[in-house]
Amino acid sequence: MVLAHGTAGERSPAAPAGSVDAARAALVAARAARTAELDGWLAGLLGSGTPGTGPSVPPGVALLAVGSHGRRELTPGGDLDLVLLHRGDDGVAALADRVWYPVWDSGLRLDHSVRTLAEAREVARTDMKAALGLLSARRVAGEHALVDELRAAVLADWRADARTRLAELAAMSRDRWDAHGELAFLLEPDLKEARGGLRDVHVMRAVAASWVASAPDARVGAAHDLLLDVRHALHEHTGRSADRLVLQEQQPVAAALGLLDADQLLRTTAEAARTIAHAGDHLWHRVERFLAPRRAGNRAVERRPVGDGAVEQDGEVVLARGADLTDPALVLRVAAAAAHAGLPLAPATVERLARHAALPSPPWPEAARDALVALLGAGPAAIGVWETLDQAGLIVRLVPDWERVRNRPQRNPFHRFTVDRHLVEAAAGAAALTRDVSRPDLLLIGALLHDIGKGWPGDHSVSGAVVARDLGARLGLPADDVRVLEALVRYHLLLPDTATRRDLDDPATVETVTAAVSTVPGREREIIDLLAALAVADAQATGPSAWSAWKASAVAELARRAAATLAGGTLPPPDLPEPGRLALARYDGAAVRVAGSRVTIAAPDRPGLLWKAAGVLALHRLVVRTARIVSAPEHGTAVLDFTAVPEFGAPPEPAALEADLRRLLADRLDVAGRLERRARSVRVRPGVPVAPPRVTVLEEASASATVLEVRAHDRPGLLWRVGQAIGSAGLQVRAARVDTLGADAVDVFYVVDGSGAAPSEPAVLSDVRQRVLAALR
Repeated sequence: MVLAHGTAGERSPAAPAGSVDAARAALVAARAARTAELDGWLAGLLGSGTPGTGPSVPPGVALLAVGSHGRRELTPGGDLDLVLLHRGDDGVAALADRVWYPVWDSGLRLDHSVRTLAEAREVARTDMKAALGLLSARRVAGEHALVDELRAAVLADWRADARTRLAELAAMSRDRWDAHGELAFLLEPDLKEARGGLRDVHVMRAVAASWVASAPDARVGAAHDLLLDVRHALHEHTGRSADRLVLQEQQPVAAALGLLDADQLLRTTAEAARTIAHAGDHLWHRVERFLAPRRAGNRAVERRPVGDGAVEQDGEVVLARGADLTDPALVLRVAAAAAHAGLPLAPATVERLARHAALPSPPWPEAARDALVALLGAGPAAIGVWETLDQAGLIVRLVPDWERVRNRPQRNPFHRFTVDRHLVEAAAGAAALTRDVSRPDLLLIGALLHDIGKGWPGDHSVSGAVVARDLGARLGLPADDVRVLEALVRYHLLLPDTATRRDLDDPATVETVTAAVSTVPGREREIIDLLAALAVADAQATGPSAWSAWKASAVAELARRAAATLAGGTLPPPDLPEPGRLALARYDGAAVRVAGSRVTIAAPDRPGLLWKAAGVLALHRLVVRTARIVSAPEHGTAVLDFTAVPEFGAPPEPAALEADLRRLLADRLDVAGRLERRARSVRVRPGVPVAPPRVTVLEEASASATVLEVRAHDRPGLLWRVGQAIGSAGLQVRAARVDTLGADAVDVFYVVDGSGAAPSEPAVLSDVRQRVLAALR
């Protein structure tokens, strides 16, 4: 027997230096030649026992190749998997011996079986491995009709039993992923069994055969072929059938494929694996929808708004009718809506956005920046949505420097992800820490960019700070915020490195930290808090061995001592009212102005004015992005400034909004009743878990009021609920600063009691805190 291209350990002809295409073409040709040679040899064995001579294959018998040989993908270390199919021939045992013994004598590994058509069909219905093999079986020799009958029967059974078989296949796949990990993020991945590996593509083809989902597209096919070529080169180099790409084999395998080095090999395989894994996520989402309990009747497809320009349809997020593709914030806003709803983006929607939607140009408008922060603030749910945008090529268009870290391996046993995935994981982890800092938006963006310098030579903290400065300006951040972001990236290792390597009792240790953060005067305390939170998010995204209770305690203690050394820490005073607005309210009784997203109210002060006005905005489906309220007791006047945007769709008519606000001021509008009726009519779909709310009482932050600091996930009517809770405790809001940063509300309320004094009784303060927390939950 001659197997010129098939013997394990032989080498294909060397590809021209640097020619990846030539090297891969040689591997493809080698597999094709080996398949043809094996097919001819096996057909000859079945015919007479002597290759090339003797009678033809007996009637009622067929030899099938399954597995990699059946798919024409047999690599040098691959096994032969053969089925001898017959119609009940008494002499089939002798026929089997004519094939099996020569194969064994050749040294090839063989998995074999002899079945009648009925037996093969029954085995396929009870054994998943047999079913998957027969779904891709290929005739090598023998009766065509027999093979066609088996294929038709196996496919019919597979489709008839799809609900049972696909549930079983999903469970098997999850077990395999748990055992072998995710190929894209492993330093020594299993090319076949890991998530995103070759086995996943075979499974996807089997699911497609059930007609539940579409077959893998060309991108998945190309990714599969790349991994197959890597596996082929690995088998040729090692002379073994092992599919784990261990470190010592990576450089020679890279050379065999014409790649520059082992890092390029890992980046290439990671990209292919992520393409496969992402397609698999969408496929399994389809399967889950198929396996879900069916609803009675033929109900129309339900569309439910989940954000401005985005609706849920059939378990996915799609563009709303009339979505403005020229809006530069649309892509990120739709992505954020999907993440917060815990739903995937529909592939057709992503393709449309990638082809036709406008993207923000530097400097980004505030709406686009807020949408980015909102996406990151969704926590772990943002990871899949980010991956979807990345697969569509949108991330590198939004953040060009992302290309340098995309799929970049980290040859460090502590790191479990590529650089880009680590950054996204860190940002997702930082979402749980946003209640601990005054600027959650800078924490999330800083977490996303903290290792961006690893795409450049030299110290990644230093080079990353330069990149972060440029990206901060690109995102349209104010200059002072850009400096804070630059400091976060430059010193993101400062607290953990110092806390674990220096004596905390040495004054020089704290001085090291305070000197570093002094690069942004006036923001030092804020930077300390951001660095402490970033240290946690970074370590937890690195891996389980990168963080411990001792390290967490040391970092927290160092941050506490550094903060204590710095002066300041009180909240800024409220904005002063504009004299013209106060005069307008004083001499005209009340005034309401609606100008785009800006709503201004000047009216005689009264308890509950803030939250009642916020309730009117909620009635008109407006989300409060910022609010400022200032009372002037000497005039008996209050001025409210809101910036409010629609939850989705077009904004309300200014005249209708102004009319309702005037009815409120005249005590002729039942805000609570209308909001309650609206809430009862809305079917709420659970979203993704978010960090719990936090309410802090700061008694000494103001000389004339007690300050309530509220951090919570933003949602429609939030300001209404918080204000109502404060009012129910018998307190009034004298001034307020309300801001929405991404998906988080960061609100400060200056409250007084009925006499206008700052409440200080512990029972009163505890009561109002608990009432606000209850309203937020």
